[in-house]
Amino acid sequence: MTGRTAQTFNPPVVEAYSWLEGKDFSQRALINVSQAAPVAPPPAPLRAHMAKVIEEEDTHLYGAVLGLPALREELARHTSALYHGNVTAAQVAITSGCNQAFSAAIASLCCDGDEIILPTPFYFNHKMWLDMSGIRCCSLPCEGDMIPDPAQAARRITDRTKAIVLVSPNNPCGVEYPADTILAFYNLTKSHGLALIIDETYRDFHSQIGPPHSLFEQEDWQNTLISLYSFSKAYRLTGHRVGAIVAGETRLAQIEKFLDTVTICPSQLGQKAALWGMQNLSDWLGQERREILTRRQAIIDNFPTLAAKGWRLLGLGAYFAYLEHPFDTDATELAQNLVAEAAVLALPGSMFVPAGDETGRRHMRIAFANISSEMIGVLFDRMAQVSQ
Repeated sequence: MTGRTAQTFNPPVVEAYSWLEGKDFSQRALINVSQAAPVAPPPAPLRAHMAKVIEEEDTHLYGAVLGLPALREELARHTSALYHGNVTAAQVAITSGCNQAFSAAIASLCCDGDEIILPTPFYFNHKMWLDMSGIRCCSLPCEGDMIPDPAQAARRITDRTKAIVLVSPNNPCGVEYPADTILAFYNLTKSHGLALIIDETYRDFHSQIGPPHSLFEQEDWQNTLISLYSFSKAYRLTGHRVGAIVAGETRLAQIEKFLDTVTICPSQLGQKAALWGMQNLSDWLGQERREILTRRQAIIDNFPTLAAKGWRLLGLGAYFAYLEHPFDTDATELAQNLVAEAAVLALPGSMFVPAGDETGRRHMRIAFANISSEMIGVLFDRMAQVSQ
């Protein structure tokens, strides 16, 4: 017997880690650039706060389905300030990670056979959830600068289309979508009565200072916009699964049904940690952002090593660099060769495009946030030694 899970592919990161089985890295340590999740624990002051609140009785009890009221209020204030908009706590829901935020949003929008326009290369968990939900993924290929084109999206809208999804800064490509492009997508979706889902998991590491778009300045944004966020990357809370949705109250009333059925409430400990982080770690987070930007610059500075071998840098930003390799070899085979010959674990572009999309066979994603600027030079030196 099979169910809806059989309608999608196996988890890509799990597959990539299987390539490490039987390999010996004792002579040359593995450089792992496959995954974006922080590998360091939360900063010591946050861990100390978490140790304190673990003693509080309500940390171990069910909480509100839409999240800790104080955290909803804090995120509403933060979002209003960042985007020069007007967001209230009633327009915020806390979720068990940003993946759940996406799943809840889709569940509130779609029925079997509906369509979602998804720019490709895509974040693979988005595609997996659409597959498992019986929703058709309408691919919107990104070429050149890896930024989706609203005009091309308009041509893909049908009477079954329910939403367009954007991820900025992008996973897997790293690119930051220009504010005018994001606004154009907003106007497109609004004019067709669709939702615009924008996943900004990596917004704390945006290279631009100030609001990355003007959507929350739109008078009736809540009728179109569904904004997703994650506390995991900002405060290293990946294991505690804390994400968020900002949307209209009518939308959140539908999303509440999904959340109550799936998890009842987010982790109380994770929510309290996220709240304390927002209130106390702005300087620390600013330094984290500056370090990521330093590593981004290291990608640029060291890329001539690969460029000399025919590689191209297609996209860069936040946690990711997206590359085109020069070989006839399929990217999946190349990724396995990198493990065996260079002790490098990276993900092939084929994991970020639909089956049969030939662009993926030429691409590789590098998640550089967990390696130092110095190690980026070592990484590229190793990759340059692999000839196919």
